[in-house]
Order: sequence, then structure tokens, then C-alpha cells
Amino acid sequence: MRRVRSAPIGTRENKLFALTKGIALKLVSAAAISLAVATAFACSSSKTSDNADSGPPPVAAGTTLSMTFGPLTMQPGEEHTKCMVKRLGNDRALHVGTIHDVLSQGSHHMIVYKSAETEERTTPFDCTPFTDTLDPAKGSTLVVTQKHDDTLQLPQGVAFALEANQMIRLEVHYINTTTAPLDITATTTLVTMDETVFKDEADFLFIGSPDITVPPNSKATLGPVYFPLPPEYSQVKFFAITGHEHQYGTNVTVNVASSKTDVGKSVYDVPGWLWSEPATVVADPPFTIPQGGGFRFTCEWNNTSASTLKFGESANNEMCFFWAYYYPSQGSKVCMHTDRFMNGIDLCCPGPSLYCAIILDRLRDGGLQ
Repeated sequence: MRRVRSAPIGTRENKLFALTKGIALKLVSAAAISLAVATAFACSSSKTSDNADSGPPPVAAGTTLSMTFGPLTMQPGEEHTKCMVKRLGNDRALHVGTIHDVLSQGSHHMIVYKSAETEERTTPFDCTPFTDTLDPAKGSTLVVTQKHDDTLQLPQGVAFALEANQMIRLEVHYINTTTAPLDITATTTLVTMDETVFKDEADFLFIGSPDITVPPNSKATLGPVYFPLPPEYSQVKFFAITGHEHQYGTNVTVNVASSKTDVGKSVYDVPGWLWSEPATVVADPPFTIPQGGGFRFTCEWNNTSASTLKFGESANNEMCFFWAYYYPSQGSKVCMHTDRFMNGIDLCCPGPSLYCAIILDRLRDGGLQ
């Protein structure tokens, strides 16, 4: 058997010390390299942060950004809904605390949307009314204007949120009831708020009923119609309401009710209400809906025509709606109560309901008449 000679104890200790020393030196070197890399990365990160901070400053409060539809010449008796899509021109995200809209003669109403479209279409084109209010993939409603000069002032700390390079879609419904051509224009001006006071994002609900039948040369009333507010809106605060009808409409009133049988409390009742210049009633302070409650609304008409009035987007048909601005945002939706299906249904679109899909399809096909 071959014998392995052991090194003297001193020699083994020296070798072990040398080996340990080598490992330690390698660990120290690795630590030094890691520290150097970390320091360099920290410096690089600091520079990146500095560069980010050196970008465009926040949009100053009171900055105005405007878009104009038209001019578009309209012949006597002509009625259309046309849209245009344009980039707002903001290089940074911002919050809008005031919206000022101006409509020319012949403009029935205008809807201003935040749009998800990516390409501008600056020449007015034919579009289907209200479609974008039902399709979240296309954007969401900011404001609806029916008055010739209308300003929406949001409460302190409340604003509409816009992304950088936001696309805006203007939808203008117009009708020329005169005997001469008209040049149609519509302008929206968005005014920014102080970013340091922003607290809540605002949004929009369009609520009503399509159950309209008014015989020729007669008056009619629809309601009171009760619409229970969906649970997700139970804590939101409503700060402004506007009633909406067409040319034969004579009044819209709205109450807040705790249940279907509750008469409720009035939140919209305008003496001498005009369909062409419907007042916006501002609630200060904003109001909430009782838990499990909703809105109770009534519409009235005086049909002086020789035709039966039905629900429709045309100014020669009728509507029974009101729009309400609220915060914090739970989404922009069109809500309605109708007794045309089953024993009556309540729905908000866009949503998972089959009826939302049916309504959207009918709108795309030309209307809900």
C-alpha cells in the first residue's frame, strides 16, 4: 500500500492561510466592483430623473385650448349630424376645470368627446348620433351643449382628466329651419385648472326614457319615470343637471327619490324652461342619491304637428332625457328606463346587457325609432 506523506503542520497552515487570503481578496474585489456599478447606476438614475424633471413644465392654470367645427354651409330644410376629430395640442396630461361652448344658429346641439382615435379628421364627416356615448373603445363624453353660449364650471378640485396629445371628437347636430342658407359653426374651449388643487375626476351620465308617443295636435306627459341608480354610483356627488327635449318639448323636471314610490326632492325644475336654451342647474353643494334610490323625472310636450311623435335623434322626433355631471368618475354612460321590453327594464350602456348591444346596433343602422 502506498503511503501518502503528510506535510508538516506549519506548512498546511500556511497553505490554508494563503487559500483563505485569496478567497477574501476575490470577495473584496467583487464587492468593490459591485459598489462601483451601483454608484454609477445611481448617478445615471439621478441624471435620468433630472432629465425627466427638465421636460415641459405642467400646463399653467387658466390655459385655454380650443377647437372649432366648420364653417359648413347648410341649405334650407337640411338636417345632419356630422363629426370632426382633432388633436387638442397639449404636450402634457392636464385637468380641465371649465368648458365654454358656442353654437351658431342652426346648431341643435354639440357633444364633445375624449376620443381614442389616433388620426385627425378635420373635415366634417357624416356620423351616427350618440354612438360614441355607448362605445367605451371610442372614448367618453365630456360635455353636451344645446345652448348657443354655454359654460360648465366644475367644482373646486374637480376636473376632467385629459392625456397628453389628447384627441377630441366634436359631434354637431344641426337643422336649418330658415329659408336661406346658413353657415354652421361650433366651438369648444377647454380651460385648465391648477394641478395642485386637483382631487377628483368628473364624469357624465345621460338618463331618460325612449317610451314617447304623442298624437298629432295634442299635449302629453311621460312620467314620473323612476330610474334606480346602479350601486357603483351610490356615493358619487352630482353637481349639475340639464334637461333635454326637441322642438315640441315644453318641460323637463327631475327629483331625487329614495325608492320608486317616493315622490322625492326636486333637483331640476326651471320656470319657463326652453327646449332650445335648456338651463343647466348647478347644485352647490353637490347632492348624492340615497342608498338604493334613484332619479324620478317627467317630460312634457305640445305636439303642434300633424304627425305622431316618437323617440328619435331627429329634431322632428322627440326625446326625454337629462344629463348629469358628477364625481368621482365611475364612467360615462347612457342610462334609461323603458317599458317596451318584458315588464320594464333599467340599463346603463356601455355595459354587459344584451339590450345595450341591440341599442348600439340600431343606432348604427340609423336610429331607435
